[in-house]
Amino acid sequence: MTTTDNRLPEVGQPAPDFTLPSTDDKEVRLSDFKGKQAVVLYFYPRDDTPGCTAEACSFRDLRGLFHEHGAEILGVSTDTVKSHKKFQQKYHLTFPLLADADHAVADQYGVWQQKKFMGREYMGMARTTFVIDANGTIKAVFPNVKVEGHADKVLEALKG
Repeated sequence: MTTTDNRLPEVGQPAPDFTLPSTDDKEVRLSDFKGKQAVVLYFYPRDDTPGCTAEACSFRDLRGLFHEHGAEILGVSTDTVKSHKKFQQKYHLTFPLLADADHAVADQYGVWQQKKFMGREYMGMARTTFVIDANGTIKAVFPNVKVEGHADKVLEALKG
């Protein structure tokens, strides 16, 4: 079983760089945004599940406002690009979804964590969002996300 130390990068620290395959049929590097725009990097457990769908749709619905404030949205889970594309098409998601199949990036960000469900323990993605400024510095961290109203809170953090 995989374990992590569950330490999330903190506000003020440089965001760990990564490269992941995306639904745009190209690799996305966090460093490609440096000096250009902020990034809302959100980690979610699974494509096409109720909470993840609600979260993705709320980011989709506010994407114009995120763009007005200079940010791109990137969703990350351990699902495949193929699964991401189906999810993206089904819900008309307008931002890239990144496939972290081996959870290496989730480990880097401390969001691959021990979880419990119905008495069973397992490793999985902890729903967490990072706001990363255009300089590549973490501006806000939202651990243990509750989906309702989350995108609005992230937008406020981006503005602040």
